[in-house]
Amino acid sequence: MLERIHLCIVQQVEKQGSLTAAAAVLHLTQSALSHSMKKLEQQLGTTIWLREGRSLRLTQAGEYLLAVANRVLPQLALAEERLQQFAQGERGALRIGMECHPCYQWLLKVVSPYLAAWPGVDVDVKQKFQFGGIGALLGYEIDLLVTPDPLYKPGLKFEPVFDYEQVLVVARDHSLASAAYVKPQQLTREVLISYPVDIDRLDIFNQFLLPAGIAPKRHKTIETTDIMLQMVASGRGVAALPRWLVQEYAARMDVVPVRLGTRGIAKQIFLGVRAADADIDYVRAFIELAGNSSGITAQA
Repeated sequence: MLERIHLCIVQQVEKQGSLTAAAAVLHLTQSALSHSMKKLEQQLGTTIWLREGRSLRLTQAGEYLLAVANRVLPQLALAEERLQQFAQGERGALRIGMECHPCYQWLLKVVSPYLAAWPGVDVDVKQKFQFGGIGALLGYEIDLLVTPDPLYKPGLKFEPVFDYEQVLVVARDHSLASAAYVKPQQLTREVLISYPVDIDRLDIFNQFLLPAGIAPKRHKTIETTDIMLQMVASGRGVAALPRWLVQEYAARMDVVPVRLGTRGIAKQIFLGVRAADADIDYVRAFIELAGNSSGITAQA
């Protein structure tokens, strides 16, 4: 009946766009691939694809099978990887997804002592600006998610590891540099620089500007923190970043933090894991180490 190769075929046909291309990726002949799927369709009593000219369109059953493939194949790949690691005497690998883009420097300070304490565990970090963290966690693409915006779903567990304040970053000679705090209206004349993520995930928009009905003069995106802060220091715009990060850079760049509003914007960083993995020793050790590292940011 249904076997792993069938899931691989459905997934690759969707990715590659044709039976021929999928067969090449899977190192099969096109006839063998077609025969395998035809046999499955006969066993299941339903069709997987409908042919439209030279292209194939998934049926409802095919769409369901593709969804199963996208969910199950990463889990099987992870299981094989873990078993190989066990066979080689290794503990495993911790794959970390980053949704908190400025937190990379913080993560380095956690990873260094972690690697020293767990020599049998490898660490890999995925940092993408359009990163679908929750989907990657549920889909077994990552094992741990660093995020300021947890999304509580069945099967997932989130733990807060440190608090921080989101602040406006301006050049040291900027007119707002000496202000006790900044009002939303004061940003109508400013170029606001941010990471290239959706506006609804940017706190300065959804917690500061949009509730006041305010928009900046212009919004531009930059991928790297260093370039972003160099732009701010040269008077090309302002940005919103964690206070601890700004204080780290302030010693070597002419930038200063300014509170956003009278109360500021308080945030937390969370680590998310699959609930079934929460008690794995090396996963738990990373979470505990990250929680104890909050002093790093408080003292920065």
